[in-house]
Amino acid sequence: MKRGNYVLKGNSQNDKLGTGRRKTSVARVRVRAGEGRISINDREFEEFFRTVQLRNAVLAPLLATDKRNSVDVVITVQGGGVNGQADACKLGIARALKEFDPGCEEALREKSLLTRDAREVERKKYGFRKARRSTQFSKR
Repeated sequence: MKRGNYVLKGNSQNDKLGTGRRKTSVARVRVRAGEGRISINDREFEEFFRTVQLRNAVLAPLLATDKRNSVDVVITVQGGGVNGQADACKLGIARALKEFDPGCEEALREKSLLTRDAREVERKKYGFRKARRSTQFSKR
């Protein structure tokens, strides 16, 4: 994607990779030294995540390590909905930052940004309306 004369694509030798997962979303993240640009699925960060809450979730690892304006982030995310994708991006960025600068691992752990949220949707069971919701009981 072009922003000015700069294309946020490709894989440099200095890129550090991180994978984030949440619910059914998977985010593959590349972090490289730069000026603070964030590209998600070849779109700008503000264009992809429209709400402030989702943007803050994605930016949390960068703000915790004070690297918001010193690294460029390229993310490919797929699956799930916007909340799952935002949390997957957050975990992916945190893992990539840990590879990029091992000294910031303590700050990331302190805010529990390196912990994967393992909650998944429970499957629907036969004879039930949903995973646990049974049919309505009728006395007569």
